[in-house]
Amino acid sequence: MFSSLKTEISGSVFTITINRPDKLNALNQSVMSELDQALDIFLQNDNLRGAILRGEGEKAFAAGADIQEFSGLDAASGQALSEKGQRLFFKIENSPKPIIAAVNGFALGGGCELAMACHLRVASTNALFGQPEVKLGLLPGYGGTQRLVQLIGKGKATEYLLTADMINAEKALEWGLVNHVTTRLELVDKCLEILAKIAKQGPLAVRYTLQAISDGVNGRDGYKTEAELFGKAIVSEDAAEGTAAFLEKRKANFQGK
Repeated sequence: MFSSLKTEISGSVFTITINRPDKLNALNQSVMSELDQALDIFLQNDNLRGAILRGEGEKAFAAGADIQEFSGLDAASGQALSEKGQRLFFKIENSPKPIIAAVNGFALGGGCELAMACHLRVASTNALFGQPEVKLGLLPGYGGTQRLVQLIGKGKATEYLLTADMINAEKALEWGLVNHVTTRLELVDKCLEILAKIAKQGPLAVRYTLQAISDGVNGRDGYKTEAELFGKAIVSEDAAEGTAAFLEKRKANFQGK
C-alpha cells in the first residue's frame, strides 16, 4: 500500500515505520503524503487505541527533510511547503489518541520536529536530537521553533536552534524533551508498555485530556477547554462506570461513551 512506510496492527496498537533506511529515513514529500494517509487509517479505526511512530534501521528515526527537494523553490512555494508540513504535524499533535515517537539514532531537522509533534517520546541511548537548519541558511519550517521552546524552555531552545548543536539522549531526558530512555532493543517494548497503561483508562477521558493539552499549548484557552470537557465527561457513561467501579472496588469496563 505504501512505498515509503510500513504499517502494522497488533491488538489496539498501530505502528508506522518510515522505511527509507538508505536515506536515514529523510522526510521527502512521498513520506509526508503517505504519513498523512497512515494517520487517517489510525484515526478512523475505533479499535486502535494508540500508535507508535518509528524509523527503519539502526541509524535514524528521521534525519531531516530531503534537502534535494528544496532546489528551485521560490518564496511562495517555500512557504507552502512549510505550511503543508505544519498541517501534517498539527494533525499528529491534535490526534485524539496517543502517538508515541520511538526515537532511535538521529532525529534531526524535520525528524526532530516530527518527534516533537508526537504526544510522547521514548529514545534509545544513542538518540541525537537537533535542528541544524541554520547550517543551510534556513530555519525549521515544520514547527521546530515553537515546539522546542515549549518542551525545553526558551533559553536552551534558542541556543540549540541558533548553534545547530545536537542534544543527546541523556540531556533530552534531563530537559524533558523525551519521557524515557531505553536501550535500542527495549525501545518499542517501552512504547507498548506506556500504551498498554493508557489503554486501561477511559477512552473518552484520554481524548478530552489530549484536547485540553493541545488547546493550551497552541494558544487557545486551555482552562476554558478543560472546564467544558470536564462538564461533558462528568455526564458520560464512562464516568458513571468509572466511579461505580471505584466504589465497588472492581475493574472499570469503559466503552468510550
